[in-house]
Amino acid sequence: MALQQTVEKTVAQTVTGLGYDLVEIERSAGGLLRVTIDLPWAGPVAEGVEEAFVTVEDCEKVTRQLQYTLEVEGVDYQRLEVSSPGIDRPLRHDRDFERFAGEVIDIVLKAPMGQAAAGQVSASRKKFRGTLERVDAADGSHGWQIVWSDEPTPAKPGQKISKKRPPATLQALGFTLDELREARLAPLVDFKGRKPKSGAATPQ
Repeated sequence: MALQQTVEKTVAQTVTGLGYDLVEIERSAGGLLRVTIDLPWAGPVAEGVEEAFVTVEDCEKVTRQLQYTLEVEGVDYQRLEVSSPGIDRPLRHDRDFERFAGEVIDIVLKAPMGQAAAGQVSASRKKFRGTLERVDAADGSHGWQIVWSDEPTPAKPGQKISKKRPPATLQALGFTLDELREARLAPLVDFKGRKPKSGAATPQ
């Protein structure tokens, strides 16, 4: 555990020191150390202005500095991989949720719905996909919710859902970040790539 904390601290300090956000650190079998970085979010982009994304040059810059720093710290790894976030980018901090409000996300609760399900969904359900929305309270504080509908899925590939079927009821689930085991952007892709806000990432 101490070694893992040392690695995380070293990587975090290096990445943020270079002016990037640390999104995720993964250590896998075979000695692979995978680091995901992003550009700091400075707020909504003005209309007509393209949002900037991590480039190959950014990844190379962070890779070179990490290789030096990890060697100095004596961190043992076989291969280092630095990349930009994928279309299933993890959301961990309040600023992540602020940035991607309006996007479709997948969340996994730490505990099943239980009595809070009130018969509307399975009491054992923990996974949900819906549109992320910010909820502002009267006292000036804010929270988060996802809005979704459990639309029926075709029984067979290519099968169409009857247009006579009434639309599924919209439901909303409020949550706090402490209640989440995991939250990620839903990996939805159209022919033009991911829609604005998250952008299409290019792993290196």
